Amino acid sequence: MKTLDFLFQRFVKAILVVLGVVILNFVLIHMAPGDPASVLAGEAGAGDAKFIAQLRAQFGLDQPLYWQLWTYLKGVLTGDLGYSYRNQVPVMTLILDRLPATLLLTGCAFVFSLVLGILLGVIAAYRRGSIADSVVMTSALVFYATPLFWIALMSVLVFSLHLDWLPPFDMESIGANYTGWARVADIAHHLVLPTVTLGLFFTAVYTRLTRASMLEVMALDFVKTARAKGVPKAQIIRRHVLRNAILPVFTFASMQAGQLVGGAVLTETVFAWPGIGRLMFDALLQRDYPVLLGVFLVTAAVVVLVNLITDLLYRFVDPRIEAAS
Repeated sequence: MKTLDFLFQRFVKAILVVLGVVILNFVLIHMAPGDPASVLAGEAGAGDAKFIAQLRAQFGLDQPLYWQLWTYLKGVLTGDLGYSYRNQVPVMTLILDRLPATLLLTGCAFVFSLVLGILLGVIAAYRRGSIADSVVMTSALVFYATPLFWIALMSVLVFSLHLDWLPPFDMESIGANYTGWARVADIAHHLVLPTVTLGLFFTAVYTRLTRASMLEVMALDFVKTARAKGVPKAQIIRRHVLRNAILPVFTFASMQAGQLVGGAVLTETVFAWPGIGRLMFDALLQRDYPVLLGVFLVTAAVVVLVNLITDLLYRFVDPRIEAAS
C-alpha cells in the first residue's frame, strides 16, 4: 500500500514538473530573437512583408502568446506535438524516428561511465596513496577538465583518420545494407567513439565520487571492527565498504542522466549521429519551434522517468530506505 501511495505521489509530481517545463520552454523560446516565418521566407527568396505575414498566419504565429500556449498545451494533452515548420511532418514522427538512436548512445555512455567510474574509484580507494591511485585520480582530473568537443574532435583525428581503427561518422555504414548480427556489429563499431567521448567526463565524476565515498566509509567503526577481527581487506571492500559507499554514486548518477542528453547534442553533431540531440540543434538553427518544444518535452519526460525508477530502486540498493520516505 505504501508503494502505491508513493507511486501516485511521484506520478502527480512528475506530471506537474513536465507541465512546468513545457510552459517555461514555450515562453523562453518565443522570447528568443528570430522568427521562423522570416527564416523560411528568406530561404525561399521571398522576404516581402506580405509573404511573411502569410507564413505567420499559417503557423499561428500571429496569435497572442497566451493563445499559442493554450493551443499547444491542448495538443500536448492529446498527444499532438504539432508539425515541423521545416519538414512539414508531425513532430512526434520526427522524434520517434530519432529517439532510439539517442537512447542507444546515452544508455551505452551511461553504463560505460558508471561501470568504469566505480571500478576506477574502487581501485583508487583500495590503493590509496599508491602510484595506481595517483594515475587514476590524475586521469580523472584531466578528463573532467577537458572540453567535450575537444575530446570528440581529437578522437576522430586519432582513431579514425590517423589509425583508421574506428568509423568517424554516422550510426552505420551507408550502402552496406547489413542485416541481422552483421548490422548489430556494424552499429556497435560506429558506437564506440561517441560512447567513449560522451562517457569520459561522467567516468571522471563517478571515479572521484566513488573514491571519496569509499574512503569515508572505510573510516567508520564497523569497518575498523571488521579489520580487527582479521577479515581480509578485499572482502571488507567488497561486502562492507562498497555496498555502503555506492548509494551517493547511485543518487548522483540518476541526476546526471539528464545531462547525458545535453551532452549528446554536441556528440551527435560531431559524429553525425542521427539522434534527437542533432535534431534539436538543427531545429534551433532553423527556428523550428514545434520540434524544439517536442524535443524538450520528451527529454524532460525521460529525465523524470529515470528519477522515478531511481527512487524505486533505492530500496534494493539500500534496504534501510523506505519507499514512503
